Amino acid sequence: MTTSGAPTPPRFKRSSPRKKSQLRSRRLTAGEAEAAGGPASARAPLPSPLEVDAVPRIGRALPQEFFEVDALVLAPRLLGKLLRRDEVILRITEVEAYRPNDSACHGRFGITARTAPVFGPAGHAYVYLCYGLHMMLNVVADMEGVGAVVLIRSCSPVTGLETLQRRRGQQTEKPILLTGPGKVGQALGLSTDWSNHPLYTPGGLEVLDGSEPEAILVGPRVGIDYASPKHVAAPWRFAIAGTPWISAPKNTLRPR
Repeated sequence: MTTSGAPTPPRFKRSSPRKKSQLRSRRLTAGEAEAAGGPASARAPLPSPLEVDAVPRIGRALPQEFFEVDALVLAPRLLGKLLRRDEVILRITEVEAYRPNDSACHGRFGITARTAPVFGPAGHAYVYLCYGLHMMLNVVADMEGVGAVVLIRSCSPVTGLETLQRRRGQQTEKPILLTGPGKVGQALGLSTDWSNHPLYTPGGLEVLDGSEPEAILVGPRVGIDYASPKHVAAPWRFAIAGTPWISAPKNTLRPR
């Protein structure tokens, strides 16, 4: 009830909870685009919610110096970093370190036509064919001539899902798509021709900066029964804690 002669206060139409939620989503999307280095209208389309949860940001290619450390140091550092080839970007979720004087490392054979990239410059790719079927991607670590690598065991998808599904021959978004080193190589469309490729240069195959994991799991490496008992038991396998994008066996992994 109003007093005679007093102005009637204006009425405002309340937004529905659904519209408020949509507005909040729009603001978040614009903020994410600006944080990535430009206005929302100038950025590429954002990934799906599944992909955004997997990797909050995509950084620049890492410099060669990043890789010039012991494989045991590089391996956990690579968790959360990104692999990019064409429109496909994958987040690294699981790795294994292979070092000099390691009876499980390909470098134990010395420099051969196959293993020469293991002794090459840090930050280069070492891709080998396993069992005549699987392309296994490794990142060369340490200084040239040392003979150390980090095997990329598992990843999660960030962009280019349709392309990597086609390469894998699987129309799924479940972890089976990328949990295993052979699956990663296939998803990226790799061959042994990629060995010696510098992963710190634009174009081709790159390792990009990404978000660091909050927690890391460690455990013994997989499938190296031929190695010495000491090296079989060495906890040189690393994985992001809390993600389903990890290969089997998972029960050998423990908090770091």
